[in-house]
Amino acid sequence: MLQADGALLLDVREPEELLAGAAPGALNVRKADLEAELQEHLPDRERTILVMCQTGMRSIVAAAMLERQGYGDVRDVEGGFARWSGDGLPVELEGAGLEPTELRRYARHLIIPEVGAEGQRRLKAGRVLLVGAGGLGSPAAIYLACAGVGSLGIVDSDVVDESNLQRQILHTPGRLGMGKGESARIAINELNPLVEVEVFEERLTSDNVDRILPGYDVVLDGADNFPTRYLINDACLKHDKPNVHGSVFRFEGQASLFQRGKGPCYRCLYPEPPPPHLT
Repeated sequence: MLQADGALLLDVREPEELLAGAAPGALNVRKADLEAELQEHLPDRERTILVMCQTGMRSIVAAAMLERQGYGDVRDVEGGFARWSGDGLPVELEGAGLEPTELRRYARHLIIPEVGAEGQRRLKAGRVLLVGAGGLGSPAAIYLACAGVGSLGIVDSDVVDESNLQRQILHTPGRLGMGKGESARIAINELNPLVEVEVFEERLTSDNVDRILPGYDVVLDGADNFPTRYLINDACLKHDKPNVHGSVFRFEGQASLFQRGKGPCYRCLYPEPPPPHLT
């Protein structure tokens, strides 16, 4: 096998092929994406690049393309990953804990160093509770589901109304009159059937918050009233859960993270709710 100090090992296999393992430290960019993303992934054209695929065929084509693009020292890893692993060289099970469907779906996450396979596994294991499936909860739920957060809880006792549809993008005209929690479940399952959705078609109160909240890692406060916001704050402090708070008024909005021991809580910032005529 070719090796060189300071060289970059470029693995051009498909994400699902990573189930078999990967060379430690290798950069994975699928061959089909490589030419369009050269500047993003390979800005240094003087660095030695070792190109690897599964058996050594695609890597030859990829290496030739890199040479045509002006990379000065490109070498093919003969025999590819099959020979690498067969020769007993170090192998990481990069895709362990992810199914082939997940490797394909989250391929763009897997090539981001700040996420990678470990980050995707953490997203898959994550459990997020969304209080409210309205104007704030809708986009949050969509992005969390598409990103691969494994379990989402939806707390909402309201039903879908026609006036919701201009901003509450989880819901559709065909689900008017349906509970917002169930409507959210349908939308999330259509976006990403790999995500588990638990629906609580009830208003969050002091009677049920200690039953619902502890099973989740993070709480997203998309409530539309101050009593519920204070209730979420106090329950998150009690159970030591991060509270991601959002609020919107006309063309203004704010987002905050409240976490015990890492700064003030919601009640610290707003000891008293505003007068009723201002809410």
